[in-house]
Amino acid sequence: MATAGQVIKCKAAVAWEAGKPLSIEEVEVAPPQAMEVRIKILFTSLCHTDVYFWEAKGQTPVFPRIFGHEAGGIVESVGEGVTDVAPGDHVLPVFTGECKECAHCKSAESNMCDLLRINTDRGVMIGDGKSRFSINGKPIYHFVGTSTFSEYTVMHVGCVAKINPEAPLDKVCVLSCGISTGLGASINVAKPPKGSTVAIFGLGAVGLAAAEGARIAGASRIIGVDLNANRFEEAKKFGCTEFVNPKDHKKPVQEVLAEMTNGGVDRSVECTGNVNAMIQAFECVHDGWGVAVLVGVPHKDAEFKTHPMNFLNERTLKGTFFGNFKPRTDLPNVVELYMKKELELEKFITHTVPFSEINKAFDLMAKGEGIRCIIRMEN
Repeated sequence: MATAGQVIKCKAAVAWEAGKPLSIEEVEVAPPQAMEVRIKILFTSLCHTDVYFWEAKGQTPVFPRIFGHEAGGIVESVGEGVTDVAPGDHVLPVFTGECKECAHCKSAESNMCDLLRINTDRGVMIGDGKSRFSINGKPIYHFVGTSTFSEYTVMHVGCVAKINPEAPLDKVCVLSCGISTGLGASINVAKPPKGSTVAIFGLGAVGLAAAEGARIAGASRIIGVDLNANRFEEAKKFGCTEFVNPKDHKKPVQEVLAEMTNGGVDRSVECTGNVNAMIQAFECVHDGWGVAVLVGVPHKDAEFKTHPMNFLNERTLKGTFFGNFKPRTDLPNVVELYMKKELELEKFITHTVPFSEINKAFDLMAKGEGIRCIIRMEN
């Protein structure tokens, strides 16, 4: 493209300080360096992780910063040494990566790349320790290597998944974070057998994606557990067949579930990050074969406590990161699941706003309204 090798001036939503509304600014985006890709973002969406680090209540504050990590776009130009993608390719940016060289990338069992796994404190590129964004010569920091709340962004090629150009980017963009995380937690990690019973703790976007994964796998009963009963009706669209609100019961929720399922569920997937829900999700699975999968990110001081007999009685506890998907290898196949109509994405998308109204997406999430809000970069 004509802009290759040049600095691009474009609009970006900049967070100047923690918790303050984002401001649409003109930023300069430097060309990609070795092993980097510059991407024109067409659609992005807001994930709870953006809000969490924007509020910066429990983390290292890095400002001014461009947030955003769930998105879809088109490669504008590539840096030296990039062979996997070319200008014009349709891509999904991912907050974690796949260098294809480290022990994790070479293992069939891991997706936790040594070089490119998520780093929330880093605000610069790993190649040279500098930002590719600036305003009047002053750096604006990156977020998780993606920074998709900008019309153009620069990323390491290992965090860029090349996908089918026929796939609608305004739908498949939600696969670059939360939906894949929940889906993979079910189909790659919990692996519910056909006809099995699955409990899903937390019915936000990730939990609903986990329910969708259980539905695709052929689970016969999918029990949604959430403190917000307003979510139950919507969750039926994602395969949930029944619901438990812990507030409606005097006894612990794991006992309620054991009574409902003749001794416990076959699989459980925990998507809240609340350590008590994690313990409940483990203790509610059936002895002998039950598997619990933890997805939610806990408070840094949280401790998981359960009796060792729960393990000795042949219950299994697993954790997952990004649904055990390798970003570059596996995401193109998840997009194909959507293209074959085996995975439904439209029902996750409840709102759409133009880029100029990006703060509305934050307001919707603060109110707990909707599941995913798509932000259109071009009005």
